[in-house]
Amino acid sequence: MMKYKIALCQISSSPDKGENMEKARRYVESAAKGGAGVVCLPEMWNCPYDNACFRPYAEDEDGTSARFLSELAKTNGVCLIGGSIPESQGDLLYNTSFIFGPDGRLLKKHRKVHLFDIDVKGGIRFKESDTLSAGDSLTVVDTEFGRIGVAICYDVRFPKMFAAMARMGAHLMVLPAAFNMTTGPAHWELLLRARALDNQVYVAACSPARDTEAKYRAYGHSCVVNPWGELCGAAAAEETLVFGDIDVGYMERVRSELPIGVQAKEHVYRTDDPKETD
Repeated sequence: MMKYKIALCQISSSPDKGENMEKARRYVESAAKGGAGVVCLPEMWNCPYDNACFRPYAEDEDGTSARFLSELAKTNGVCLIGGSIPESQGDLLYNTSFIFGPDGRLLKKHRKVHLFDIDVKGGIRFKESDTLSAGDSLTVVDTEFGRIGVAICYDVRFPKMFAAMARMGAHLMVLPAAFNMTTGPAHWELLLRARALDNQVYVAACSPARDTEAKYRAYGHSCVVNPWGELCGAAAAEETLVFGDIDVGYMERVRSELPIGVQAKEHVYRTDDPKETD
């Protein structure tokens, strides 16, 4: 069965896009030298996570950042989940992750489906929909390491999305994400472990490092969770690389020992409510 290593580049972003690119280059190179076959960057790695920045920093899929990611994947011979960047298409902006193969070819892109629109009393208020548009499709990518599902940050709060990717054959779900200092301590690890347990898959989430001077302060704590719900690689808040071992054979063992996939009774869970959707 397939075994390989994933690396998560927990880095912070500055207003200087060129500086962010050089930092990403250094970390991806280090990840490849450390033996990673799959590497992930954080959500919005090329600009500050701020509605005011998304349009000025936006690029189309042939822009500087996408070309940079392609070259980075090819030079280092890795499958690169390129975190996310603000992507422009006409007048619309998306929060988009570009995924490249080791030959530098664009395999797929994921546009964040569930936009981060929250207002927590005494905590944080943020509304991505003030600037961004939502994607409308699942992203499961065929790679030399098997099928990998990709989602972005707030997507993780929607279990049906992850269940659907698991049904499509993804053994690993990769999540560039930027939880904050309100939602991170409360829900970050809980959600990631739950999605891994729900679907008996690996879940790897790559956060920006925490910058205490930034307007939006990321929680950090990038981690890899195995199909038993255990952390098998984790960071604190600082800039660092997180490595995790992915073992498809172990996933299959967990599924055979605790066979919830074949024991599920979907017909029981349906309701007569006409609003119910799959």
